[in-house]
Amino acid sequence: MPDSSPPHHLPALSVLTLTSPVAMGYIPLGTVFGFLFVQAGGEGWLAVLASLLVYAGAAQYMMIPMLAAGLPVTAIALATFIVNLRHVFYGLSLLDKLPQGKWLRRYCVFGLTDETYSVLTTLPPQTPARQMALVSGLNQCWWVLGTTMGAWLGSQAQISLVGLDFALASLFAVLAVEQWRSRLSSAPLWVALVSYALAWWLVPQHALVIAIALSMAVGGVWVRHAPAQNPEVQP
Repeated sequence: MPDSSPPHHLPALSVLTLTSPVAMGYIPLGTVFGFLFVQAGGEGWLAVLASLLVYAGAAQYMMIPMLAAGLPVTAIALATFIVNLRHVFYGLSLLDKLPQGKWLRRYCVFGLTDETYSVLTTLPPQTPARQMALVSGLNQCWWVLGTTMGAWLGSQAQISLVGLDFALASLFAVLAVEQWRSRLSSAPLWVALVSYALAWWLVPQHALVIAIALSMAVGGVWVRHAPAQNPEVQP
């Protein structure tokens, strides 16, 4: 009778392996957020609470000057909604992959950051739902850990964190390589590059937003025409 104990250790090991590139980006970036939040006059526990309940990455950085300026919570919530609107499209592309359990599914939707989406889309179709939830949860743990460290540092001393902002660019570079290795088609990458180049040429100050809109439009046309191509491919 085969021993079933080793497989029980594989998921935990694979989750750590999958999330380690994210950890190398989330821990320093979370540290910068916690540090800046405290330096701006916020309480350290509020920074950690934001990473637990908001968990919005760039939107959390955005809310630091907004809170310091005394803007109302409604304005901050609206700005956060607009910045993270792209996650709606992430979720739609993962509907068939997300766990079916009510609470696991809701948490995976809540924790669907850019980096988590990139990791989840590289997983094989037979990946257990629990493992997907563990990937999402561990990624958030890295962010919360970094925030906690940054909040503590911010309350203890005035130190320079110049250069740590490059961690985000490095993280996206690693995830882009993983996406390229697991690609079914190189077209999405070329669409993104051409869209950004065109947007930068037309309106440099809003290049990212325009590039995302162009990529979404091309993706919508692509999906709409995909069924018509299937009969030609199949014998």
